[in-house]
Amino acid sequence: MSKLKKEMQNFSTSVSVTLQPDWSQIFSGEKITVRCEIQGGGDTEWDYEWKTPQSTSHQTHVNYWTLSVSESSSGNYMCRGRNRRDSYSSTQWSKTITLTVSGHADDRVIPVGEMITVRCEIQGGDTEWDYEWETTSSIKPSNQNEFSISSASSSQSGNYSCKGRKKNAQHETTEWSDFIKLTVNNNKPQSVLTVSPSWLSPGASVTLKCEVEHPSAGWRFYWYKTVPKLSDRLYRYELLPGSDSGTEEDSYMVHGQTHTAGYVCRAGRGEPVFYTEHSKPTFKSPASLTVSPDRVQHFTSDSVSLSCEGNSTEWRVRRFPEDSYLSLCSDWGTMTGSTCNISGLNSSAVYWCESGSGQFTNSVNITGHNMILMSPVHPVTEGQSVSLGCRLKTGQKLSNNVFFYQNDKLLQNDTRVELIISAVSKSHEGFYKCQHSGKESPQSWMTVKRHEIFPWSLIVGLVCGVLSLVLLVLLLLLCRFRRSKREIFVFLI
Repeated sequence: MSKLKKEMQNFSTSVSVTLQPDWSQIFSGEKITVRCEIQGGGDTEWDYEWKTPQSTSHQTHVNYWTLSVSESSSGNYMCRGRNRRDSYSSTQWSKTITLTVSGHADDRVIPVGEMITVRCEIQGGDTEWDYEWETTSSIKPSNQNEFSISSASSSQSGNYSCKGRKKNAQHETTEWSDFIKLTVNNNKPQSVLTVSPSWLSPGASVTLKCEVEHPSAGWRFYWYKTVPKLSDRLYRYELLPGSDSGTEEDSYMVHGQTHTAGYVCRAGRGEPVFYTEHSKPTFKSPASLTVSPDRVQHFTSDSVSLSCEGNSTEWRVRRFPEDSYLSLCSDWGTMTGSTCNISGLNSSAVYWCESGSGQFTNSVNITGHNMILMSPVHPVTEGQSVSLGCRLKTGQKLSNNVFFYQNDKLLQNDTRVELIISAVSKSHEGFYKCQHSGKESPQSWMTVKRHEIFPWSLIVGLVCGVLSLVLLVLLLLLCRFRRSKREIFVFLI
């Protein structure tokens, strides 16, 4: 073919190379297919030429090439078509496609104590084999095709490779397999529980989701509710319905929650079951803790009362400070009945109530400070009036130049010392703080909940509809009765 014809052939075709499967992560040992697509060229029959990262050329009669990859397979691939009837005529090279191959697909990270089996497989034929193993770990496997580690330890971490040796011809062997890397982690994997939605209404459904650190296959998930043990500072965990044997799904729905509850999850796999650590308890609640005075921020010297309300006679109050550990009211206050009295606040902390029957109140965040923002503890309803104020511990009256902020945006700066919102809406939800003479209060979150209008018009309409239906039925019965009397009367005559 002439040079002109070849250039015309190159001009009339478009070549591209694609990768299948087009995964974001491909492991050593997996099979992938590169495919060469030629647009144009009419009925031309093609052979295909490939350029590889090793700068070698590979040819196929079909437009795809399937290969088992290793880390050395990473790099750029190109293809072009060559006319079968004229080997001097070819398309242009396609643009490159980049393949990235990471560690072996069978590389495993397992926790200490878990059971694992390593197996050597030889494809093809019915030859009887002895097996040899090579490993950088401390164990020496037998000449069988598999061996099991009943309780993995860190000394068994390492690379494992195998080969076969014919039983009837010991000098004949296969090549060594690619190695797999086994890493035994000394720590049990952690489970992390998330709960949604963030804010609950009584009777709402709650969705629990459990995630395992270093996720891998085979986990089943176990779901629990927390029940306080009033005799000590701990909790006991009770399995939620349907999770005795674990669930395949990593999520679980709790329907119709009417009071605060604590939830925990963990995962397990294998036989006997190897469990992760329990997640940290997560608490969700509609409401039932009251704070007096009813505000989020208090002076460090203030006396504050936390009252627990619910269907229990035994309550305890707990707190979790930003800079300390979980503790009981008896450690920093006085518990009288269902009320915890605190004589002073020296840090910010989250407070809630617990009962021996498994009830929890909502949690509230209370802050001790020398300058405070006067704001409501509990969510406010749309349409309500709200007043936010600023106070100093010294009792000094603030006259002017009080700045109020919402989400760090200045809202008010004038002679007024209060921020009054006559009718709150969802747009007023957010973090608030105040400033005066270079001093600043902590931020507090104000939640705004939807105003639920009782549907009187709907109820009145339903009542009227029912009454109309009853009257209609009575009229029909009366007509039927009269007609029936008339028919009987005529029949008798």
